[in-house]
Amino acid sequence: MAKIKTPINFSLGSTSKRDNVAGYLSISPWLIGFILLIVGPMVASFYLSFTNYNLLSSPTWVGLDNYRNLFSDDRFLKSLEVTFKFVFISVPLKLIFALALAMLFNTGRRGSSLFSAIYYIPSIIGGSVAVAVVWRQLFGRQGAITQLLSMLNITDTNLIGNPDTALSVLILLVVWQFGSPMIIFLAGLRQVPQELYEAASVDGAGKVRQFCNVTLPMLTPVIFFNLVMQTIGSFMTFTQSYLITGGGPLDETLFYAVYLYEVAFEYLRMGYASAMAWVLLVIIAFITLLFFLTSKYWVFYQSEGGR
Repeated sequence: MAKIKTPINFSLGSTSKRDNVAGYLSISPWLIGFILLIVGPMVASFYLSFTNYNLLSSPTWVGLDNYRNLFSDDRFLKSLEVTFKFVFISVPLKLIFALALAMLFNTGRRGSSLFSAIYYIPSIIGGSVAVAVVWRQLFGRQGAITQLLSMLNITDTNLIGNPDTALSVLILLVVWQFGSPMIIFLAGLRQVPQELYEAASVDGAGKVRQFCNVTLPMLTPVIFFNLVMQTIGSFMTFTQSYLITGGGPLDETLFYAVYLYEVAFEYLRMGYASAMAWVLLVIIAFITLLFFLTSKYWVFYQSEGGR
C-alpha cells in the first residue's frame, strides 16, 4: 500500500515568529529603558567604584582603594550605625501601627473606607519636600511641638537640634507614613476565612488567642512582604534627613544616602560614592536574602499546608 504523505504546514511556525516579534516590539520600550536607565548606569557605577573620578577629569584606576578607605572613614561608619538604628526601629513600629489600624478598619463599620483613605494620605505626601519643611518648623526651636512641650515642662530644647532626640523626630515622621503597609494589611485581613474565627470561637478562644492563632499565621505572607519592602525603602531614606536636620546634629541623623550624596555632589568624589552605593546594594541584598532564608520557619502559606 502506498504511503500517503501528510502535507507540511508552514503557517504555524511563521505565526509563532510573528507573535514573538510582536511581543518583543511591545516590550521594547521597557527593555530600552531598562538597559539605558538601569543596566547602563549600574555598569558605569561599578567601573567608577574602582577609580578616582571627580567629574572634571578622566577617571583614574585605583583598584580596591575606595573600598578599603570606606572602613577607615569615621563618617561612613557613623552613617552605617545611624541607618541601621533607624531601620531596625522605624520598620517594626510602622508595621505595628499599620496592622493595628488595618484591624480597626476591618470591622466593617460605617465610614471605615473613608478613614482608611484619609490615613493613607501621609504615605502619598510624607516623603515630599513640603512635608519635610513643615516638620522642621514644627519641631524647631520656635515650633509648635517644641512650644507645647515647653508649656508642659517636658522639654524646652530644639528637638531636631538635640543629638539625643533628632533621630527620634525622623523616626516619628517615617512611622507616620504607615498608610501603604496598612492598605496591604487590610487586603490580607479580608482574605482570612471567617470559618477559622468561628471555629476558634467554638473552641473557646478569645480575641487575643484568635489574633495569635488565626490572624497572625494567616497574615505572615503579607507581613513578610511588608517587612521586605519597608526595610529596603528605609535603607534608602534621604529626604527627611537631608531637609530636616541636614545629617546633624553631630552626625546623629547622617543617613547612608545623605552621606553618599554629600560625597558625590559636594566633594565630587564620584568613585568613592560609587563604592558606597555598591556596598549599600550588598547590605540590602544580604538582609533581603536573610529574610527569605528564614521565612520558611515563620511564614505560613495555606496552599502548601503550612510550615
